[in-house]
Amino acid sequence: MLRVAEHVERTDTGRQRRANEDAFFARAPLFAVADGMGGAQAGEVASRLAVEALEPGLPDGPGAADERLAAMVRDANAKIHALSRSAEGAIGMGTTLTAAYVDGEEFALAHVGDSRAYRLRDHKFELLSNDHSLVGELVLRGELTHEEAERHPQRSIITRALGPEGEVEVDHESWPAQAGDVYLLCSDGLTAMVPEARVANIVRGAPSLAVAARTLVDEANAAGGKDNITVVLFRLADVQDGARTAAPEAAPPDPIEDQPTMIGAPAVAADLDSAQAPVAAHARAPRDPAPKPKRRHPRLRRAAISGGILLAVLVIVAIGAKIALQSVYFIGTNNQGYVTVYQGVPYNLPGGGHLYTTDFVSGVSAQSLTRARAHKLLDHQLRSRSDALSLVRQLELGQLTQ
Repeated sequence: MLRVAEHVERTDTGRQRRANEDAFFARAPLFAVADGMGGAQAGEVASRLAVEALEPGLPDGPGAADERLAAMVRDANAKIHALSRSAEGAIGMGTTLTAAYVDGEEFALAHVGDSRAYRLRDHKFELLSNDHSLVGELVLRGELTHEEAERHPQRSIITRALGPEGEVEVDHESWPAQAGDVYLLCSDGLTAMVPEARVANIVRGAPSLAVAARTLVDEANAAGGKDNITVVLFRLADVQDGARTAAPEAAPPDPIEDQPTMIGAPAVAADLDSAQAPVAAHARAPRDPAPKPKRRHPRLRRAAISGGILLAVLVIVAIGAKIALQSVYFIGTNNQGYVTVYQGVPYNLPGGGHLYTTDFVSGVSAQSLTRARAHKLLDHQLRSRSDALSLVRQLELGQLTQ
C-alpha cells in the first residue's frame, strides 16, 4: 500500500506581477495546481474556484480514480463558466488545472491547460501531461521538438482552459505507482523560465523536497520571473505492515546538463607556472638583419583569393537575408497577450535576440479567440504586410469567418 510520505508546496508572484493569479491544493492524497488568466482579479477568482472544487476530496463511486477526478474538474469548469457570464469584470476569465490523486497502488491525473505534471522515478524525470497550447499541439503532431517548443515565441497561447466554454475536454489517465516516486505539479511560470533539463537536475539532486521547491522558485525568479510560479512536490512510500520503504538516494545532478552553453566564447586555459616572464625594460635584443622579401607561395595566394570570394558571397547572402526578413510578416501575440503583426520570421536567437520586430498591435486579446480562429491566425504562416493587417483588422471588426 502506497501513501504520500512527504509533500511541500511553494508559490511566488514572480518579479513582474503585482497579484497572485495562481492557486494550489495540497492535502494528501489529492494535489492540484491552477494558473488563472483573464486579468489579475478575474484570473485569481478562477484559479481559486478550481482548487476549491477539489477541497471535498475525491468522492467514492463507480469508475476509476482518474475518471472521477476528471468529473470534478468538469464541475469546476461549469462553475467558473457560469460566474464568467454573470459577474461584472469576470468576462473571459479562466484557469488551467492539473490535479493528481494517489489511490493505493496508482497515480491518477486530470489535466486541462499548460500547467504540468512530472514524475521522478529511478532518477528518470518524465513529463506526464500534455500542454494544451498552440505550441504543445505542434509538438504532438511532430512539427516541433520539445526543445524548439521551449524557445518558441508563442508558447504561452493556450488552446484549452477551464471557464471560457460551458464544456471542456479533460485529459485523464492513471499509472502504476511505486515507492520512492517523486511527483512535481507546477504552473508555466516555472517551465517558461527554467529549462526542463535544469528542473530535472534540481529535483533529482536536492537533499529534500523543501530545498527543491525553494530552488525551483528562486531560479525562475532569477531568470526573469515573468509569471506566477507555483510548485507542489510529493513523494510516495510503502506503508505495508507499518513499515515505510525509504526512497532511493537522490542522484547527483548531471554536470553536463548543468553547464550553461556559451555561444562564441572560446575556451582558454591559463598555466601560470609556464607563463613567460616579460622582457626587462633595459634589456635589448640584438637586431636581426632585415629579412629579404619572400615570394608568396602560389597555394597561399589561391587560398587568399578563395577566402575573398567566400567573404563576398557571405556578404551578398547576408544582404539578401536582411531584405527577405523585411518583406515577410506573421501574426502572433505580444507579452500582454494581444494579437500582433510582426515583421520578420518567428525565430529566437541564442542570447535573447530574435528575427522579428513588432509592426502593429491590435486591441484583441488572444484569450478571446475561438480555437478555430486561433489556429487560423496564430499559425506563424509568413504573409505580406497587407495580408496580415487585413486579417487582423477583420478580426477587430468582427468580420473574420471561421
